Amino acid sequence: MQTAIFWPVIAQVLLVHALYILMLRRRIAGVRAGAASVKDFLIPSVEPAPSASVARSIMNQFELPVLFYLVTVLLFLTGGAGFLAVLLAWGFVATRYAHALVHVTVNRLFLRQKLFIAGFAIEVALWLLFAAHIL
Repeated sequence: MQTAIFWPVIAQVLLVHALYILMLRRRIAGVRAGAASVKDFLIPSVEPAPSASVARSIMNQFELPVLFYLVTVLLFLTGGAGFLAVLLAWGFVATRYAHALVHVTVNRLFLRQKLFIAGFAIEVALWLLFAAHIL
């Protein structure tokens, strides 16, 4: 059961890879449509909105999820990756997928904010679970 904690981690990494592929496709489409030139991608602030939203979503995947990666490894190393930890980890990943989906589609800030807060709360719960485990 301990290694089950790594399936949500793998799912999170797959999300990051999928976002990179989407960003590349949107950047190529922007250049082909004439909305951008290859030089525009040297300075991300001039990137067209469709690919810029994906680029920002990728950056989000290297903020809060870094703490998620760490706590999952710590839970595994200390034998605390039980059912509740795995369940919380899947919950966190679900919020990240939903957040990314909103970010790269309708990009509604308040909906993204709610999803971020839910993921943040789950990530905090994982750290509290870890703290209780090593106590």
